[in-house]
Amino acid sequence: MHPCRVLFICTGNSARSILSEATLNHLGQGRFEAYSAGSKPTGQVNPYALEELATAGIPIDGLSSKSWDRFVGEGAPPLDIVVTVCDSAANEPCPVLFGDFVRTHWGLPDPAAVKGSPVAINEAFRKAHMLITYRLMALLNLPVETMSQDDLKWALDGIGAMTGEDDNEDAA
Repeated sequence: MHPCRVLFICTGNSARSILSEATLNHLGQGRFEAYSAGSKPTGQVNPYALEELATAGIPIDGLSSKSWDRFVGEGAPPLDIVVTVCDSAANEPCPVLFGDFVRTHWGLPDPAAVKGSPVAINEAFRKAHMLITYRLMALLNLPVETMSQDDLKWALDGIGAMTGEDDNEDAA
């Protein structure tokens, strides 16, 4: 499995999945190949997502809001992992994609749903990107090339439960 191909999907493909795709491609340095898509894509990347990525020094060229249709059927790139990033806590529907890959859920509140001042919206995108980066660093530390699908699924589900707060502290 080299590179490990990861698809991040959500509904709109304008923020969380885009942040995940760009960040994993940047940090994965060819070991991972990340994509993103949506079940009902907005057709444009949220400008706050692009600003957050640019601020973090992550390339934004070529990012686009697209349908998951390009990842199913003949001619679709083979996938190893599919990660849904919708927020089931907010009763947001999560798309379901079928295929021979490991599926996991890394729920995130949608920063694009935040209303208020530009400062508040920027902060929501910064927090979402921090959690995404935290989880992706855990993914990068996995020996995905040698893991069984069951072990990979277990590890990915654990990463999806990480909040970035006290995940590494021992219970007292």
